[in-house]
Amino acid sequence: MGMNRKSQRGITLSGLMVTGVVVALVAITGMKVVPDVIQYTKIMSNIKAMSQDASLKQASAADVRKAFDRRANVDQIDAITSQDIDVGKDGNSLVLSFAYTKRIPLFGPVSLLIDFEGSTAK
Repeated sequence: MGMNRKSQRGITLSGLMVTGVVVALVAITGMKVVPDVIQYTKIMSNIKAMSQDASLKQASAADVRKAFDRRANVDQIDAITSQDIDVGKDGNSLVLSFAYTKRIPLFGPVSLLIDFEGSTAK
C-alpha cells in the first residue's frame, strides 16, 4: 500500500532555511541589545533608590550627582554620567530623570538606534 502524498506533513528545505535565518537574526539582535537593556534597568533601579533615600531629599544637585557616580561605579554603569541626570523637586520629593540614545551596530551598515529615557516622576 503506497503512502498518500496528501497525508505527508513537514517543512520544506527552503522553509527550514528561511526559518533558520529569521531565528538567527532575532538571536543576534537579542544578544546585542540585552546588555544595553540590562544597563538601562540598572540606571532606573539606582535613580529610584536615590529618590527614596531620605539623606538625599534635601541634598544639592551636586551631592545627588556624586551619589549617582558612586552607585554607577559599583554597578559599572557607563551609558550615562552623573551630568546626564536631571535633578529636580516635586514638593518634598526628589525627581531624577535621564535620556540617552544608543546606536547598536548589527552587521555591515545596519544599526539599531534606541532612545532610552526614564524618570522617577509619578
